[in-house]
Amino acid sequence: MTEQRIVSFLPAATEMVCALGLGDQLVGVSHECDFPPLVRTKPVVVRPALPIETMSLQEIDRAVSARIASGASLYQIEERLLRELAPTVIITQNLCQVCAPSGNEITQVLRTLAQPPEIVWLTPKSLDGVRENLRELGRVTGRLTEAETLIATGRVRLAKIAALTASVAVRPRVFCLEWVDPLYCSGHWMAEMVELAGGTDALSRCGTDSVRIAWAEVVRWAPEILVIMPCGFHLKQAVGQAAQLATLPGWAELPAVRNGQVYAVDANSYFARPGPRLVDGVELLAHLFHPALVDWSGPRDAFQRIKGFPRHDGTEGFCDKRLARDKLCGRCGTAFCCGPAEGNSRCWCDELPPVSPPAGNGHDCLCPDCLRAAIAVLNLSS
Repeated sequence: MTEQRIVSFLPAATEMVCALGLGDQLVGVSHECDFPPLVRTKPVVVRPALPIETMSLQEIDRAVSARIASGASLYQIEERLLRELAPTVIITQNLCQVCAPSGNEITQVLRTLAQPPEIVWLTPKSLDGVRENLRELGRVTGRLTEAETLIATGRVRLAKIAALTASVAVRPRVFCLEWVDPLYCSGHWMAEMVELAGGTDALSRCGTDSVRIAWAEVVRWAPEILVIMPCGFHLKQAVGQAAQLATLPGWAELPAVRNGQVYAVDANSYFARPGPRLVDGVELLAHLFHPALVDWSGPRDAFQRIKGFPRHDGTEGFCDKRLARDKLCGRCGTAFCCGPAEGNSRCWCDELPPVSPPAGNGHDCLCPDCLRAAIAVLNLSS
C-alpha cells in the first residue's frame, strides 16, 4: 500500500488512528486533538472561528447558534497548510456542526487540493455506530484486523460491566448534564452508556442530539446522581462550571445534592468524543453509580465529587451566599464562587496584591489558578 498521509479533523478520529497504530502516518490534526500526547506536536489544520477561550458558556451557546442559523462556519481550515500536507485520507464527521468541520466546509476544501484524498465520514449515534466507524477506518487504512481486535476487546469489557450491574437491586435515577448554561441534557450514546453502567437517565435522548432542557424537568426527575459533563471540556473546567448550578431553584433539595452524589467528570476524555475511550467512560459511570461493585483503575483526574463549590482560594466548599456571589474568570472563563467561607467576613484574596482582570460582561475577577499566575508575573516584574 502507498504510504498514507492522514489528516484528522476531530479528536475522536485522531484517537482511533493512533489506536490502530497509525500515529506515524498522521500528518495533521485539529486544535482540540490532545490524546494520545504524541499528537500534540502534529501540525494543526483546523481552528475555531470563535474566541471561545475568552467567552462564557452562555456567550458560546449564543454565538454558535447565531453562526449556525446564518450558515457561517464554526471552524477555520488552514487551506495552505492542508495543500502542503497533501493528505491521502481526511477523516471528518457529518453528525454535529459544533464538533468539527462538516458537509459544505469539506466540499470547499477539496476544491483546493491538487489530488483529492479519500474522505472518511464519521456519523455515530450509538456505541454500535462508533464500532462501525472504527471498522470503516480500519478498512480504508488497511488496519481492519487491528480494528476488529479493538472492537472485540471493548465488547468484552462492556459485557463484564453489564454482567456486574445486571444484578443490582436498584438502578439510580441519573441526570447527565452536557452543558451548564443554558442547560442541555445528554444525547446519542450517553443513555446507552448509563444503562450499561447500571443507571437510568430518562432525560437523555438516545440516538439523537442533546437539546436544551428546562430546569423544572430536572427537578421533577429528582436525580439521585448528577453527572456534570460539559461537552468540549476536561475535569478542571467542569468543576469550575458546577458553581453556576447552586443558584438554581430547588438545587439544594435534589436527592443527588442532599446525598453528596454530584460529580464533575472529564467529558472530553470519556464521554463527548465517540472513540475507543467511551468504554472507559462506561466503567467510570459504573464506579460512580455502584462503587462497591465496580472499581475505577483509571486516572485520578477522571472525576471529582462536588461536595461544595470551588472557592477563590482553590479549596472546595460552600461560600457564605450572603457575602459572596458566582463569578466568571476574566481570563479562562471558568465559573467559581468568590467570597468568604462560612464563618468569615473577608475573602482571602483581599490581602493579596491587586490584579486587573480583562474587562467584559461578568468578567470581574480571576479564578484561583489565573490569579496565582497573575501574581507570579507581578512578583517577577517587581
